[in-house]
Amino acid sequence: MSQERLLQMAVSVLIMAGFRVSERFSMRPRSFDLIAARRGELLVIKVVSHIDSVSEEIARDLDNIARYLKGSPLIIGERARDSELERGAVYVRYGIYATSLSTFYDAFVEGVPPLVYASPGGLYVNINGEALRELRERRNLSLGDLGTLLGVSRRTISKYEGGMGTTLDIAMKIEEIFDTGLVQSIDLLQYKSHFEAGAGPQPEDQPMNFLERIGMRLHAMHRAPFQALIEYSEHTILTGYGTAQKVVKRAELIGNISSVTGTYAMCVLTDYDKQKKIGKTLVIGEERLQSLKDGSELIEMIDNNS
Repeated sequence: MSQERLLQMAVSVLIMAGFRVSERFSMRPRSFDLIAARRGELLVIKVVSHIDSVSEEIARDLDNIARYLKGSPLIIGERARDSELERGAVYVRYGIYATSLSTFYDAFVEGVPPLVYASPGGLYVNINGEALRELRERRNLSLGDLGTLLGVSRRTISKYEGGMGTTLDIAMKIEEIFDTGLVQSIDLLQYKSHFEAGAGPQPEDQPMNFLERIGMRLHAMHRAPFQALIEYSEHTILTGYGTAQKVVKRAELIGNISSVTGTYAMCVLTDYDKQKKIGKTLVIGEERLQSLKDGSELIEMIDNNS
């Protein structure tokens, strides 16, 4: 399947699942393809044919954008190494979940989350370790007793009870012994960052640093349609920066993404000295912006132009 077709089908699945989906970001290079939101859930999605093509740099960008938008990054693809992604299985690329379109459909449309994750050596599942320990003790089985039944060491049983994953074969044997389900499903929305905040490469120049004097915090974005994400109080502003020729064509897309994510949208032009509105996006000259004395003035200005 072509990447374009895969992307179209991902949008269709998101719509079927009740997500509001942003317009596509088609410029290159890009860290994500879509942002989707549904009832407080937010996904920053990268669609690729081969998940191994997602570099550490792209993964870091996905992580940053998802972190600041309080969402979860996700990769949707078809293949890993030399084989197709298994349906019902989750893969991991630099700490970010990756799934096939079918697995994504099952989880978000059918409400059937994946159970299996891929790791070097094969497919594995997570066991409810606490429940396993309770069941073992209720049967008066020692760690060694259960290990003998499963053909593993007592130390391995201890690790299972501590949260270590196991193979499908061992998981099935455990469930047969205790006649109950112990395999835990994987929540694709539960994301824990693999990266240290702020540890990635920073741009040599930091445009709009003057906003920090009015209490705003800037986060540079590398492959997003917005060059910066600005935080002020409880507000978040997706911000483009540069000349009119470079930035204005992104204004509507930035506004569309801000509508989906529940944030503000702004484009700061270095060769413009007024302000106007393009869709939901405030377009303002850098000199005009520098004249503001407080961050609340900017928020009010964007509100008045919405």
